[in-house]
Amino acid sequence: MAELPPAHGPASRAAALATACISHRHGSPGHGWVLRDVRRAHREDIDGIGHKYHLEFVLEDIFEKDSTVNCTAEVLYHLGNKKNAPDVQFTIEGELKNTDEADNAFYNRIKSLKKELEAENIPDRYGHVSPEMQPIRALAWAASGYVIWQNSTENTKYQLAQIKHVKQVKRTDEYLEFDYMILLHESVSQEIIPWQMTVLWHPQHGVEVTKNSCQPKHTLH
Repeated sequence: MAELPPAHGPASRAAALATACISHRHGSPGHGWVLRDVRRAHREDIDGIGHKYHLEFVLEDIFEKDSTVNCTAEVLYHLGNKKNAPDVQFTIEGELKNTDEADNAFYNRIKSLKKELEAENIPDRYGHVSPEMQPIRALAWAASGYVIWQNSTENTKYQLAQIKHVKQVKRTDEYLEFDYMILLHESVSQEIIPWQMTVLWHPQHGVEVTKNSCQPKHTLH
């Protein structure tokens, strides 16, 4: 097993992927996670299977930069098979902040709207996100973690750049549904990629991406 410099490209890409998976599994309108620092990284070459990265890293809350959590993860990229999402196993040390109060407040606010929510350009061109749109962005952050996980390879590093458009979909059950058009930034190629995703959320059941698809670049215009 080879030790890698923590800031080394492959180590940081694998840690960013693990962060996306954690954000998807544990994110909500009340919080999300961004990679702060990679502490240690090793790469294991498994004959005929792929490359496995063993990682120790630190995450910070997208709302509270002083709120951090230590994590370990194993990320396995399968050889030559881009149809298989990487295998990601992670462990979070300690307790995550409880966001039930914020999540329930957001849920009740959206449920009480007379007209379905609709918004665009989050953040705006100045990098600003209004307080009422922060939970919408955090929900997109969690949902995009699933898209990133499913579409990552050893040579990619995706992150949510912007919500171009979001519209709430009317439902008759207890779930909230949103149709997002997001922009993903791929930092290796420096591409900005439009992506559509349909997202279900309920405070008791977490985030589910029911549909997602890469969109042609002309949808940006």
